[in-house]
Amino acid sequence: MPAFQIPGFQDRQQAAARARDAALAKYKARPPVDEAAMAERAARHAARQKAEAEKRAAAVRAKEAAARAKEEAAEAERERARLAALAAEAASKAEREAELQAKADAQARKREERQLWSEEDRKAARDARYAARKARQARR
Repeated sequence: MPAFQIPGFQDRQQAAARARDAALAKYKARPPVDEAAMAERAARHAARQKAEAEKRAAAVRAKEAAARAKEEAAEAERERARLAALAAEAASKAEREAELQAKADAQARKREERQLWSEEDRKAARDARYAARKARQARR
């Protein structure tokens, strides 16, 4: 077996030239570019991009519609809560007014009854209040 020799400058230049020639031959051996096939390929690519863009736009529209529906539902819930609060407030106000009216009516009846009382009735009522106050103080 022959001994390995380090290639010289000339050998390296010749090897590089052969590699260049082989690459050029391989490039020239390729079939020419078919313009119709390239146009068809570009059209398919454009169609695919258009379909993807439409799909993304549909997804964005669906997301916006969902957000809008969610916001409308939240607004409806806020409105329902507001109306419920108004109804509760109106009921509370009506109840307070009814209580005040009942109290005022009771006081008016009591006032009318007192005017009909005689002196002895007034004195008996005063004595009863005095006795009740003393009884409350005795319990303390």
